Amino acid sequence: MFLDEAEVTFVSGRGGSGAVSFHREKHVPRGGPNGADGGRGGHIILIADRGRRTLYDFKLQQRFEADSGVHGVGNKRGKDGRDIEIKVPVGTIVRDLDLDEILVDLNVHGMKFVLCRGGRGGYGNQHYTSSVRQAPNFAQKGAPEEIVHAKLELKLLADVGLVGLPNAGKSTLISMISAARPKIADYPFTTIVPNLGVVKFRDTSFVVADMPGLIQGASEGVGLGHQFLKHVERNRVLIHVVDAYPIDGSDPLENYHLIENELKLYSEEIWKRPRVIALNKTDIIPAGEFGGIRERFEGLGVPLFPISAATGQGMDPLLFEVVQLLEAAMAEPEIPVLMPALEKAVDQEWSVEQTDEGFEVYGKRVLRLVAMTDLQNDDAVRYLHRRLQRLGVIDRLRELGAEEGDTVYVGSAVFAYTDQL
Repeated sequence: MFLDEAEVTFVSGRGGSGAVSFHREKHVPRGGPNGADGGRGGHIILIADRGRRTLYDFKLQQRFEADSGVHGVGNKRGKDGRDIEIKVPVGTIVRDLDLDEILVDLNVHGMKFVLCRGGRGGYGNQHYTSSVRQAPNFAQKGAPEEIVHAKLELKLLADVGLVGLPNAGKSTLISMISAARPKIADYPFTTIVPNLGVVKFRDTSFVVADMPGLIQGASEGVGLGHQFLKHVERNRVLIHVVDAYPIDGSDPLENYHLIENELKLYSEEIWKRPRVIALNKTDIIPAGEFGGIRERFEGLGVPLFPISAATGQGMDPLLFEVVQLLEAAMAEPEIPVLMPALEKAVDQEWSVEQTDEGFEVYGKRVLRLVAMTDLQNDDAVRYLHRRLQRLGVIDRLRELGAEEGDTVYVGSAVFAYTDQL
């Protein structure tokens, strides 16, 4: 089943906590702290794969969770959580539903993107020794997991797109020039999902997509307009298939302008792309009428190719022109399959706001610091206070008028403000 949209929840693994441990060995009276670090949580990694054609798998599984890191034990470091690599079709756009922004466009085979980074393992107590703290009795908790509620949107990657009214003959054309076998019938809307086919012509080949028939109002979402039109965005060249002798008696030229207008209303950039007109079903036009029809279309200034998709008449000149247009289009840059994975930018910003209940501190960096602190350990809380001082959070609270004992909220944690600990 073809599916071009899916909403999925991705959760990386939480980092394992560091250990509190001291080196104890016979005849070594001053062993010191040797608590090991926790393991890193597993990443969620998306990989663009040309072998995938649909997002249907995400209808069956709508949540993915990576393994958490293992806690450090004594002087033994915790094991990292296993990463999850998820293959998606080439042309998949990942949108963060909470932020309403596009995170990545996986438009090249082999492209990788770390969607959710696993939480860093917490430091063991050996990292907190100093000249004044030679026996720290606290360690760091693992960093929390990342959760992304994402919408995956597939925009097919094809070199050539077939557009036109329902029953114009697009499915018959793609079945004639490629190995694709779409549903074909003598009534409109036989194609309800895009079909892809590989066309081999002389010494070259290209991918062609049979787009479901558009109707008037498609640019405004009438019918399934937006779902159909978004797939045209990837095409470099368009073949506008026109029924030269419509069974309903409509005017072929008016039908042509109807679809062209919908393309322009949806996107002028798409409308300006190279195109040819495939004047289809010329084999059934009564003798003496074809000349007048052809003359009207030649006045448009768009390359015109009379064809019969049913019999194969006129295919070579049409395909030759399409190949010429594709060669003139700018080549898509190739990205090596073994490329380093792309990642989201780390958000280092934070802010403080005064509320009726006290003060609220925002920012992923500060929330992460608090989440990785053992709030039941007084030494760990004092260390957190010093970190917040170095970041400038304490100074900002003081500027906003915070006084001793005022309530400060950081995520789900609640503190009483103090200048010194």
